[in-house]
Amino acid sequence: VQLQASGGGLVQAGDSLKLSCVVSGISFSNYGLGWFRQAPGEEREIVASIDWTGTATYYQDSVKGRFTISKDNAKKTVYLQMNGLKPEDTAVYYCAARAFGLGTVQRDFDDWGQGTLVTVSS
Repeated sequence: VQLQASGGGLVQAGDSLKLSCVVSGISFSNYGLGWFRQAPGEEREIVASIDWTGTATYYQDSVKGRFTISKDNAKKTVYLQMNGLKPEDTAVYYCAARAFGLGTVQRDFDDWGQGTLVTVSS
């Protein structure tokens, strides 16, 4: 299983970014996906997740109303649209996959990609 995240970068507060994670080696339509992030000196935390059907989602409170997770089965890609970025959103963002269900914590996910760095300046 391979998960390849991209789309990170340096932006200013209030800007938008869209992260993408292309997944290979699994039956993508049968997998739930998640985005996590880890800031320097902090624990990795969930940002958002989506279940295998694409109909159920979960968001960390701090990103509700600003971030949107979606998946495209045809492209085998999960996205994280991030609007209204804040300096506290600065972190390395990771995508993760799990068979079926809706994961909300790290241990719910079996496969992980490398991170993509998002830096938000004030």
